[in-house]
Amino acid sequence: MRVIRFFGVAFAAMLNLCSFANADILIGLGAPFSGDYGAYGVQIQKGAEAAAAEINAAGGINGEKILLTVGDDAFNPAQGMAVANKFVANGVKFVIGHFNSGVSIPTSEVYARNSILMVSPASTNPYFTDRPKPLWNTFRTCGRDDRQGDVAAAYIAEKFKDAKIAIIDDETPYGRGLANGQRKPSKPKASK
Repeated sequence: MRVIRFFGVAFAAMLNLCSFANADILIGLGAPFSGDYGAYGVQIQKGAEAAAAEINAAGGINGEKILLTVGDDAFNPAQGMAVANKFVANGVKFVIGHFNSGVSIPTSEVYARNSILMVSPASTNPYFTDRPKPLWNTFRTCGRDDRQGDVAAAYIAEKFKDAKIAIIDDETPYGRGLANGQRKPSKPKASK
């Protein structure tokens, strides 16, 4: 129910950013639907369809029905850019996606240039929402790598005090963010 409320608020914000003349609201869903991560895309799609059905059954948003259009980014930045450009061409004004930071970061630039609001359910790289010049249109519904790295580093420090450990970075934005978070955990702020 919280997810549905969140999307309802996000949709309402999106309506304030663009004008519609009693048309359906076209929402893009960018995620992997093929390859090793395809199951995640299907899960995201089922959640989005359930939220849209519930909102539409309650009268939609300002009387307008939500329609979903799906784009398979295949967990690949180049394919994600093709999906983003397709969404722009089709007049999408709100995107649920993308699943991974490696796709969300480059596509967010396309969406920002075209006044498209973007909410990622799983992009954890801090840069996605915390850039030197943050984008107005990017939001996430999950934690960040640096915070996950803090938790992992604290656990390792407590449970493996005398052990030699190795931090492996798989060169993906997610792996790099976790590895960096474990190398340099953020320091808690001192309480007054």
